[in-house]
Amino acid sequence: MVALLLSAALLSGSPRQESLVYVGNSGPGLGKNIVFLAGDEEYRSEEGLPQLARILAFRHGFRCTVLFSQAKDGTIDPEVQDNQPGMEALDSADLCFLQLRFRRWPDSQMKRFDDYVRRGKPLVALRTSTHAFDFTGGPYERYGWRSTTWPGGFGRAILGETWVSHWGAHGKQATRGIPVGNHPVLNGVGAMFGPSDVYEAHPPADAKVLVRGQVLEGMSPTSPSSTARKTPSRGTEQAVNNPMMPVVWVREVEQGLGLRTWALTCTMGAAQDLLDDHLRRLLINSAYYALGLEVPAHADVSFVGEYAPSPFGFGGFKKGVRPSNLAWPKSLAILGMSPYIVGP
Repeated sequence: MVALLLSAALLSGSPRQESLVYVGNSGPGLGKNIVFLAGDEEYRSEEGLPQLARILAFRHGFRCTVLFSQAKDGTIDPEVQDNQPGMEALDSADLCFLQLRFRRWPDSQMKRFDDYVRRGKPLVALRTSTHAFDFTGGPYERYGWRSTTWPGGFGRAILGETWVSHWGAHGKQATRGIPVGNHPVLNGVGAMFGPSDVYEAHPPADAKVLVRGQVLEGMSPTSPSSTARKTPSRGTEQAVNNPMMPVVWVREVEQGLGLRTWALTCTMGAAQDLLDDHLRRLLINSAYYALGLEVPAHADVSFVGEYAPSPFGFGGFKKGVRPSNLAWPKSLAILGMSPYIVGP
Protein backbone atom coordinates (compact mmCIF):
# COMPACT_ATOMS: atom_id res chain seq x y z
CA MET A 1 0.00 0.00 0.00
CA VAL A 2 2.86 2.35 0.86
CA ALA A 3 4.57 1.61 -2.42
CA LEU A 4 1.38 2.30 -4.34
CA LEU A 5 0.94 5.68 -2.68
CA LEU A 6 4.52 6.61 -3.48
CA SER A 7 4.19 5.56 -7.10
CA ALA A 8 0.93 7.45 -7.55
CA ALA A 9 2.55 10.66 -6.40
CA LEU A 10 5.79 10.33 -8.28
CA LEU A 11 4.48 9.07 -11.61
CA SER A 12 1.49 11.33 -12.12
CA GLY A 13 2.00 13.80 -14.90
CA SER A 14 -0.27 16.45 -13.40
CA PRO A 15 0.72 18.97 -10.68
CA ARG A 16 0.43 17.45 -7.23
CA GLN A 17 -0.55 19.12 -3.97
CA GLU A 18 1.45 16.75 -1.82
CA SER A 19 1.91 15.91 1.84
CA LEU A 20 5.09 14.25 3.08
CA VAL A 21 4.76 11.34 5.52
CA TYR A 22 7.52 9.60 7.48
CA VAL A 23 6.55 6.40 9.32
CA GLY A 24 8.79 4.97 12.02
CA ASN A 25 8.62 1.26 12.74
CA SER A 26 9.87 1.06 16.34
CA GLY A 27 10.13 3.22 19.41
CA PRO A 28 7.95 4.85 22.08
CA GLY A 29 6.17 6.94 19.44
CA LEU A 30 4.47 4.04 17.70
CA GLY A 31 0.77 4.77 17.23
CA LYS A 32 1.17 8.53 17.70
CA ASN A 33 0.61 10.97 14.81
CA ILE A 34 2.43 14.29 14.61
CA VAL A 35 1.64 16.93 11.97
CA PHE A 36 4.17 19.63 11.06
CA LEU A 37 3.02 22.90 9.45
CA ALA A 38 5.87 24.60 7.56
CA GLY A 39 5.00 28.06 6.29
CA ASP A 40 7.31 31.02 6.87
CA GLU A 41 9.17 33.08 4.29
CA GLU A 42 12.38 33.75 6.19
CA TYR A 43 13.63 31.07 8.57
CA ARG A 44 13.54 28.01 6.28
CA SER A 45 10.88 26.00 8.08
CA GLU A 46 10.55 24.02 4.85
CA GLU A 47 14.03 22.64 5.58
CA GLY A 48 14.06 22.46 9.38
CA LEU A 49 10.70 20.83 10.08
CA PRO A 50 11.24 17.85 7.71
CA GLN A 51 14.47 17.09 9.58
CA LEU A 52 12.70 17.19 12.95
CA ALA A 53 10.03 14.91 11.49
CA ARG A 54 12.66 12.44 10.30
CA ILE A 55 14.30 12.35 13.73
CA LEU A 56 10.98 11.77 15.48
CA ALA A 57 10.00 9.04 13.02
CA PHE A 58 13.29 7.20 12.53
CA ARG A 59 14.81 7.63 16.00
CA HIS A 60 11.60 7.48 18.05
CA GLY A 61 8.88 5.69 16.07
CA PHE A 62 6.30 8.44 15.48
CA ARG A 63 4.25 8.84 12.33
CA CYS A 64 5.06 12.32 11.05
CA THR A 65 3.23 14.26 8.34
CA VAL A 66 4.78 17.48 6.99
CA LEU A 67 2.54 20.01 5.26
CA PHE A 68 4.00 22.88 3.24
CA SER A 69 2.92 26.16 1.71
CA GLN A 70 2.68 25.21 -1.97
CA ALA A 71 2.36 26.93 -5.32
CA LYS A 72 -0.27 25.80 -7.81
CA ASP A 73 2.30 23.62 -9.58
CA GLY A 74 2.86 21.61 -6.39
CA THR A 75 6.29 23.00 -5.54
CA ILE A 76 7.09 24.21 -2.03
CA ASP A 77 6.87 27.98 -1.89
CA PRO A 78 6.84 29.60 1.57
CA GLU A 79 5.89 32.92 -0.02
CA VAL A 80 2.46 31.48 -0.88
CA GLN A 81 0.54 32.54 2.21
CA ASP A 82 -2.89 31.21 1.24
CA ASN A 83 -2.40 27.50 0.51
CA GLN A 84 -1.40 24.74 2.93
CA PRO A 85 -2.74 21.53 1.32
CA GLY A 86 -3.26 18.37 3.32
CA MET A 87 -4.74 20.01 6.42
CA GLU A 88 -7.14 17.08 6.85
CA ALA A 89 -4.16 15.33 8.47
CA LEU A 90 -4.92 17.38 11.59
CA ASP A 91 -8.19 15.48 12.02
CA SER A 92 -6.28 12.50 13.39
CA ALA A 93 -3.22 14.31 14.78
CA ASP A 94 -2.09 13.83 18.37
CA LEU A 95 0.35 16.76 18.23
CA CYS A 96 1.00 19.71 15.93
CA PHE A 97 4.36 21.42 15.37
CA LEU A 98 3.99 24.76 13.60
CA GLN A 99 6.35 27.31 12.15
CA LEU A 100 4.13 29.82 10.39
CA ARG A 101 4.25 33.51 9.53
CA PHE A 102 1.37 35.74 8.41
CA ARG A 103 -0.64 32.92 6.80
CA ARG A 104 -4.06 33.66 5.27
CA TRP A 105 -5.41 30.21 4.52
CA PRO A 106 -8.81 29.70 2.91
CA ASP A 107 -11.63 28.87 5.33
CA SER A 108 -11.63 25.19 4.34
CA GLN A 109 -8.00 24.82 5.44
CA MET A 110 -8.22 27.12 8.45
CA LYS A 111 -11.22 25.21 9.79
CA ARG A 112 -9.04 22.10 10.20
CA PHE A 113 -6.58 24.07 12.34
CA ASP A 114 -9.31 25.79 14.34
CA ASP A 115 -10.98 22.44 15.01
CA TYR A 116 -7.65 21.03 16.19
CA VAL A 117 -7.13 23.93 18.61
CA ARG A 118 -10.72 23.72 19.89
CA ARG A 119 -10.22 20.03 20.70
CA GLY A 120 -7.53 21.03 23.21
CA LYS A 121 -4.76 19.21 21.36
CA PRO A 122 -1.14 20.18 22.14
CA LEU A 123 1.01 22.59 20.14
CA VAL A 124 4.73 23.14 19.71
CA ALA A 125 5.22 26.55 18.08
CA LEU A 126 8.51 27.79 16.65
CA ARG A 127 9.90 31.28 15.96
CA THR A 128 7.41 33.28 13.87
CA SER A 129 4.38 31.30 15.01
CA THR A 130 3.74 34.07 17.53
CA HIS A 131 2.45 35.92 14.46
CA ALA A 132 1.28 32.90 12.50
CA PHE A 133 -1.79 34.48 10.87
CA ASP A 134 -2.76 37.78 9.26
CA PHE A 135 -6.53 37.65 8.92
CA THR A 136 -8.23 41.05 9.06
CA GLY A 137 -11.82 39.79 8.68
CA GLY A 138 -13.90 36.67 8.14
CA PRO A 139 -14.69 33.81 10.51
CA TYR A 140 -11.07 33.45 11.66
CA GLU A 141 -10.28 37.12 12.22
CA ARG A 142 -9.49 36.38 15.87
CA TYR A 143 -6.43 34.38 14.81
CA GLY A 144 -4.84 37.38 13.04
CA TRP A 145 -1.93 38.93 14.90
CA ARG A 146 -3.60 42.35 14.78
CA SER A 147 -6.96 41.05 16.00
CA THR A 148 -8.99 42.93 18.58
CA THR A 149 -11.33 39.97 19.18
CA TRP A 150 -8.38 38.06 20.56
CA PRO A 151 -5.98 40.96 21.28
CA GLY A 152 -2.70 39.87 19.75
CA GLY A 153 -4.43 37.07 17.86
CA PHE A 154 -3.62 33.37 18.11
CA GLY A 155 -0.09 34.18 19.27
CA ARG A 156 -1.00 36.06 22.41
CA ALA A 157 -4.30 34.28 23.15
CA ILE A 158 -3.04 30.70 22.82
CA LEU A 159 0.76 30.74 22.82
CA GLY A 160 1.21 33.68 25.16
CA GLU A 161 2.77 36.34 22.92
CA THR A 162 2.41 37.96 19.51
CA TRP A 163 4.97 39.76 17.36
CA VAL A 164 6.63 42.59 19.31
CA SER A 165 10.15 43.32 18.05
CA HIS A 166 13.65 42.05 17.39
CA TRP A 167 15.32 42.41 20.78
CA GLY A 168 18.72 41.45 19.42
CA ALA A 169 20.04 43.06 16.23
CA HIS A 170 18.68 40.90 13.41
CA GLY A 171 21.46 39.18 11.47
CA LYS A 172 24.15 40.70 13.70
CA GLN A 173 23.50 39.39 17.20
CA ALA A 174 22.94 35.67 17.69
CA THR A 175 21.27 33.91 20.63
CA ARG A 176 22.62 31.79 23.45
CA GLY A 177 19.71 29.97 25.06
CA ILE A 178 20.13 29.43 28.82
CA PRO A 179 17.88 26.76 30.41
CA VAL A 180 16.26 27.84 33.67
CA GLY A 181 14.35 25.88 36.28
CA ASN A 182 13.36 22.21 36.16
CA HIS A 183 11.06 20.55 33.66
CA PRO A 184 11.14 17.19 31.83
CA VAL A 185 11.40 19.05 28.51
CA LEU A 186 14.87 20.13 29.66
CA ASN A 187 16.15 16.56 30.16
CA GLY A 188 19.65 16.39 28.68
CA VAL A 189 19.44 20.01 27.53
CA GLY A 190 22.25 22.49 28.12
CA ALA A 191 23.02 25.96 26.77
CA MET A 192 22.11 26.23 23.10
CA PHE A 193 23.22 28.49 20.25
CA GLY A 194 21.36 29.82 17.25
CA PRO A 195 22.22 32.53 14.70
CA SER A 196 18.65 33.88 14.85
CA ASP A 197 18.26 36.85 17.16
CA VAL A 198 16.32 37.09 20.41
CA TYR A 199 12.71 38.23 20.04
CA GLU A 200 11.16 40.61 22.53
CA ALA A 201 8.54 38.58 24.36
CA HIS A 202 6.49 39.05 27.52
CA PRO A 203 4.52 35.83 28.11
CA PRO A 204 1.76 36.02 30.74
CA ALA A 205 2.04 35.06 34.38
CA ASP A 206 0.52 31.62 33.73
CA ALA A 207 3.47 30.69 31.50
CA LYS A 208 6.48 28.80 32.83
CA VAL A 209 9.71 30.05 31.27
CA LEU A 210 12.14 27.22 30.43
CA VAL A 211 14.87 29.03 28.47
CA ARG A 212 16.02 32.64 28.41
CA GLY A 213 17.86 34.20 25.49
CA GLN A 214 21.21 35.86 25.95
CA VAL A 215 21.87 38.43 23.24
CA LEU A 216 25.39 37.97 21.87
CA GLU A 217 27.64 40.64 20.39
CA GLY A 218 28.25 38.60 17.24
CA MET A 219 27.15 35.59 15.25
CA SER A 220 29.44 32.95 16.72
CA PRO A 221 28.85 30.54 19.63
CA THR A 222 31.89 32.11 21.27
CA SER A 223 30.69 35.71 20.87
CA PRO A 224 30.52 37.58 24.18
CA SER A 225 27.31 38.62 25.84
CA SER A 226 26.02 42.01 24.69
CA THR A 227 26.28 44.91 27.10
CA ALA A 228 23.86 47.11 25.12
CA ARG A 229 20.83 48.80 26.63
CA LYS A 230 17.39 49.04 25.07
CA THR A 231 13.86 50.14 25.88
CA PRO A 232 11.24 47.37 25.59
CA SER A 233 7.73 47.92 24.29
CA ARG A 234 6.56 48.06 27.88
CA GLY A 235 8.68 49.48 30.69
CA THR A 236 11.85 51.54 30.81
CA GLU A 237 15.35 51.25 29.39
CA GLN A 238 17.27 48.18 30.56
CA ALA A 239 20.33 46.12 29.77
CA VAL A 240 19.37 43.72 26.96
CA ASN A 241 20.51 40.78 29.10
CA ASN A 242 19.21 41.90 32.50
CA PRO A 243 16.74 40.36 32.55
CA MET A 244 17.14 38.15 29.50
CA MET A 245 14.02 37.70 27.38
CA PRO A 246 12.16 34.37 27.50
CA VAL A 247 12.78 32.28 24.38
CA VAL A 248 11.04 29.05 25.45
CA TRP A 249 7.97 28.80 27.65
CA VAL A 250 5.02 26.48 28.26
CA ARG A 251 1.45 27.23 29.26
CA GLU A 252 -2.01 25.70 29.32
CA VAL A 253 -5.04 27.57 28.00
CA GLU A 254 -8.65 26.85 28.92
CA GLN A 255 -10.71 26.00 25.81
CA GLY A 256 -14.04 25.52 27.53
CA LEU A 257 -15.91 22.26 28.15
CA GLY A 258 -13.03 21.24 30.40
CA LEU A 259 -10.50 21.19 27.56
CA ARG A 260 -7.08 22.74 28.06
CA THR A 261 -4.50 23.30 25.31
CA TRP A 262 -0.87 22.67 26.29
CA ALA A 263 1.53 24.75 24.20
CA LEU A 264 5.29 25.09 24.10
CA THR A 265 6.55 28.23 22.35
CA CYS A 266 10.15 28.57 21.20
CA THR A 267 11.17 31.82 19.53
CA MET A 268 14.34 30.18 18.30
CA GLY A 269 13.87 27.77 15.41
CA ALA A 270 15.52 28.93 12.20
CA ALA A 271 16.69 25.91 10.20
CA GLN A 272 20.28 26.85 11.07
CA ASP A 273 19.38 26.96 14.78
CA LEU A 274 18.52 23.26 14.54
CA LEU A 275 22.18 22.47 13.98
CA ASP A 276 22.41 22.77 17.77
CA ASP A 277 21.77 19.40 19.39
CA HIS A 278 20.53 20.92 22.65
CA LEU A 279 17.78 22.83 20.84
CA ARG A 280 16.84 19.70 18.86
CA ARG A 281 16.69 17.69 22.08
CA LEU A 282 14.41 20.24 23.71
CA LEU A 283 12.02 19.99 20.76
CA ILE A 284 12.13 16.18 20.66
CA ASN A 285 11.51 16.12 24.41
CA SER A 286 8.53 18.43 23.95
CA ALA A 287 6.86 15.84 21.71
CA TYR A 288 7.23 13.17 24.37
CA TYR A 289 5.93 15.43 27.12
CA ALA A 290 3.01 16.77 25.08
CA LEU A 291 1.86 13.22 24.34
CA GLY A 292 2.12 11.97 27.91
CA LEU A 293 5.15 9.77 27.24
CA GLU A 294 8.12 9.45 29.57
CA VAL A 295 10.73 11.96 28.43
CA PRO A 296 14.11 10.27 27.81
CA ALA A 297 17.01 11.28 30.02
CA HIS A 298 19.11 12.00 26.91
CA ALA A 299 17.07 11.62 23.73
CA ASP A 300 18.76 10.61 20.48
CA VAL A 301 18.62 13.67 18.23
CA SER A 302 21.17 12.64 15.61
CA PHE A 303 20.33 13.74 12.10
CA VAL A 304 18.63 11.45 9.62
CA GLY A 305 20.13 11.97 6.21
CA GLU A 306 22.12 15.00 5.19
CA TYR A 307 21.26 18.29 6.90
CA ALA A 308 22.89 21.45 5.53
CA PRO A 309 20.29 24.17 6.13
CA SER A 310 20.14 27.33 4.08
CA PRO A 311 20.75 30.69 5.81
CA PHE A 312 17.69 32.59 6.93
CA GLY A 313 16.55 35.50 4.82
CA PHE A 314 13.70 36.53 2.57
CA GLY A 315 13.72 35.08 -0.93
CA GLY A 316 16.23 32.41 0.05
CA PHE A 317 14.13 29.28 -0.30
CA LYS A 318 15.16 26.59 -2.78
CA LYS A 319 13.03 26.88 -5.90
CA GLY A 320 11.40 23.92 -7.62
CA VAL A 321 11.44 21.53 -4.64
CA ARG A 322 8.47 19.20 -4.19
CA PRO A 323 7.58 17.30 -1.03
CA SER A 324 8.48 14.09 -2.88
CA ASN A 325 12.06 15.37 -3.19
CA LEU A 326 12.27 15.23 0.61
CA ALA A 327 11.19 11.60 0.93
CA TRP A 328 13.02 9.34 3.34
CA PRO A 329 16.74 8.96 2.44
CA LYS A 330 17.07 6.04 0.05
CA SER A 331 19.92 4.57 2.07
CA LEU A 332 17.42 3.76 4.85
CA ALA A 333 15.14 1.66 2.69
CA ILE A 334 16.92 -1.54 3.75
CA LEU A 335 15.91 -0.78 7.36
CA GLY A 336 12.24 -1.02 6.51
CA MET A 337 11.44 2.68 6.88
CA SER A 338 8.43 3.84 4.93
CA PRO A 339 8.30 7.23 3.22
CA TYR A 340 5.37 8.04 1.07
CA ILE A 341 3.69 10.99 -0.54
CA VAL A 342 -0.03 11.62 -0.28
CA GLY A 343 -1.82 13.68 -2.91
CA PRO A 344 -5.29 13.96 -4.41
